[in-house]
Amino acid sequence: MMAATLEARGLTWAPRRRGPLILHETSFHLPAGRVLGVVGANGAGKSSLLRLLYRYQSPRSGQVLVDGADLWAMPPRQAARRVAAVLQEQPTDFGLTVKDIVALGRLPHRDGLATSGQRDAAIIDSALRRLDLTGFSHRTLATLSGGERQRVMVARALAQEPQVLILDEPTNHMDVRHQLELLALIRNLDLTIVTSLHDLNLAAEVCDDMLLMSDGRVMGFGTPGVVLSETRVSQAFGVQARRDHLARAGRDHLTFHLSNISQEHTS
Repeated sequence: MMAATLEARGLTWAPRRRGPLILHETSFHLPAGRVLGVVGANGAGKSSLLRLLYRYQSPRSGQVLVDGADLWAMPPRQAARRVAAVLQEQPTDFGLTVKDIVALGRLPHRDGLATSGQRDAAIIDSALRRLDLTGFSHRTLATLSGGERQRVMVARALAQEPQVLILDEPTNHMDVRHQLELLALIRNLDLTIVTSLHDLNLAAEVCDDMLLMSDGRVMGFGTPGVVLSETRVSQAFGVQARRDHLARAGRDHLTFHLSNISQEHTS
């Protein structure tokens, strides 16, 4: 399948039908094949938005459209062929091997009780290779590190052959090397991707567009250079943000300051 356009149209969400909104009206249009970074402080509403996009929780109002088709109006199997997700939470392995877990990504493509065939096997092996997991294929999830487990879940999502891939903090638990490898993979996938990332500088490098959120509201949507202004980032994170130009890298770099504390850190 080819990458699809993704549109959020007036999405809102609350845990109770008549309770206060956690996610206020949110709209954006993401062309096929682009990478959208959803950023903001903890509690900004990032995960709430992503859960609507991968059909985990239904919106109070609004629509999620994939190539113009309402995701929430599709049968679950059809929706799973359109959108795959990699979550922060890592599942119990139930004694399954890495290869077994990646193979679960093929379930939406099987009819009835049909068993996997040669094409399924080739797709599974390809996903294992892309995430550097071939040598782990016969190990159980319980024997892997947190970063290795995260790579398994990304491989499972790729085996699902979606048009849209949702990644909720995909670099959590990963060492620097595998973070960089995953971000490079994201850039090279022929998919429409929505990912939440804590590191704004990494997000600016890997994402075509950014959605900046604060208190369940959108503060900005557009290219990283436009959205990640010093003013917007300072307001969203409650810090003093400064954009520095790195001459060697030929790009801008955001640094954050907490009032008069001299220690700098990168978010």
